[in-house]
Formats: sequence, structure tokens, C-alpha cells
Amino acid sequence: MNVSIIGASGYSGAELAQLLANHPLFCLKGCFVSQQSLDKGKQLSELYPEHAGLLDITLQPLNEESFEQISAVSDYVCLCTDHKVSVDLAPKFLDLGVKVFDLSGGFRLANSSLYEQYYGFAHAHQELLEQAQYGLVEWNHAGIKQAQLIAVAGCYPTAALNALKPLKNAGLIADAQIIINAVSGVTGAGRKAALKTQFCEVSLSPYGLFNHRHGPEITQYLDHPVLFTPHLGNFSRGILETIYVQLADNVTESDVTAAYQSLAEEPLIRLKGSALPSIKGVAGTPYVDIGWQQQGKQLIVIAAIDNLLKGAAGQALQCMNIVSGFDATKGLKD
Repeated sequence: MNVSIIGASGYSGAELAQLLANHPLFCLKGCFVSQQSLDKGKQLSELYPEHAGLLDITLQPLNEESFEQISAVSDYVCLCTDHKVSVDLAPKFLDLGVKVFDLSGGFRLANSSLYEQYYGFAHAHQELLEQAQYGLVEWNHAGIKQAQLIAVAGCYPTAALNALKPLKNAGLIADAQIIINAVSGVTGAGRKAALKTQFCEVSLSPYGLFNHRHGPEITQYLDHPVLFTPHLGNFSRGILETIYVQLADNVTESDVTAAYQSLAEEPLIRLKGSALPSIKGVAGTPYVDIGWQQQGKQLIVIAAIDNLLKGAAGQALQCMNIVSGFDATKGLKD
């Protein structure tokens, strides 16, 4: 299967390019950036020298001629772009018969009215929001397999939903709001220069209080209210979430363990039990690590992922594997 990447110079785009270049059954046909990008004309390995010899691929500017060029050689296109840019680009590629894997948040929410509140722009394609399948691999394999447009799940929601959906599906959660405190490495903020992400400025700090876009995403796919607070950490990659859950009456530790056993056969889920996860344990890997401890009706769940792999490029690759009829972990574990 042939794949092109739009927005290939960013952290997620470059991570995905590396995965595709190493994949035995995919062919990376093109890497594109915006016409205004200072990276156009450069080789991807110039920006990421650790991939010299593998990603000696010229970054092409995306212009009107590029759409026909991409559709002629590509079965899939991956959008590693700004949310609004993805919303503008996806319909064009879909009309050309190319399947779209969007790593932005452009098609994750069901209601277009939420985009003005949480993303800052008016979403003009409610019909595509209804068509898009949510790319959370462990929970939507069948939907992903048949989709033309896949909204790859957000990084924070990937950790939170895998940690919480087993409890929700088993009816173990009380009606009370779930509290999620999460911290992400600096690559989660993207590659564009900003003062707050410069080395000397980075500190452990919260952001997006009450209005971060991943709050409604988690709430929508969990079907339960959450209070989500993200933090920027002083490390390059990884996400750690501490999740506080009020359990329903008479829920035992055995009930909680049994709920999580529903994920035991998922190849990229590692159930840690009381051995709590860490950033070190997942950085550079495609796994979700989940641990938990219970005291009475209080449950604290810890979930950890690599934000660039399971939280972005790795999950996008899983979605492409599923659509192609391959094992979902092809190119990630073997």
C-alpha cells in the first residue's frame, strides 16, 4: 500500500515517516509541507539526522498540482497538520478516492458547534464528522476497517480511554465526575518555535484549564463527565496520567481486576496492576501501560504512553494496518 504524508516535517509526521519507511508492506511515496514552510526542498533527514540513510526524502511543497500527484500514486494520505488545515484538506483527498488518516483533531468530535469553543474555528463539514471513524484501535477495530476517513485518537484521550473504558463498560464507575491529571513531554506541543517550549523555559506547568480540546473528546467517547487538566513536562516525549475514579457501591478489587482483564489479549496494552507505570517504561515504545490501586470506593488509575507513538504515529500506523487487512501491530512489534 502506498502512503503520502502531509506535514511530514513535524514530530508526529517524521515519526510516522520513519515507521512507514521501515514497514515491510507499506511504501512511503511522498512527504509534503506547506508552501510557506521553511523546510520545503530540504531532505527529512536534514531535520532529523538520526534517520540519515532512511529518510533521505525531499520535502515537497503542497500546492494545487500536488493533489492529483498524490492521488495518482497513493492509496492513503496521512494528515499531520494543524486541525483547521486538516478540515480543509480531507474533503479534497476523499473526493479523489484517497483514504484519509487524520492525526489532528479535525474530525474527532461529533458536533461541529464544539469546534468554535474548543478549537477556535467554525467547522464546515458536519457530514464528515458523522462519517469519520474514531481511530482508537482497541475499541473500534470494525469501524476503522471499513472507513474512508479515520480520525486518529488524541494522545491524552488514548491513555485515558484505554484506562477507563473497561471500568465504564463493566458498570463499575459511580456517577461522579472523573478527574484526570495528565502530563506530556514537550514534543506534544509541536515543532514550531515558541518561548514556552524552549529548553531554558520549560517547567512542569498546567495549561488549558477547563477548556482543553481533549476534555470533550474523552467525555464523548467515554460517555461520562471528566475534569481534565493537562501539564507540560520537562522531558521530550511520553504521557503520564493520574486518574481519580469514584467507584459504584460494592465494587471489589476483584471486580476491577476482572474489568481490566478484558484488555489482556490486546497486544499493545500492558496491565501493570499495582506496579505503577512510568514515562521511562513507555518512551520509544508503542505500548499503553495501565496500573491501578483501590481503597474502598476510591480508585486511582495510572496510564502511560509515548505521545508520538501510541499517541500519534504508532496508532495511525495501526489504523492503516487494519484498513489494509494486516495485523494491527505490523511494523511496531516485529
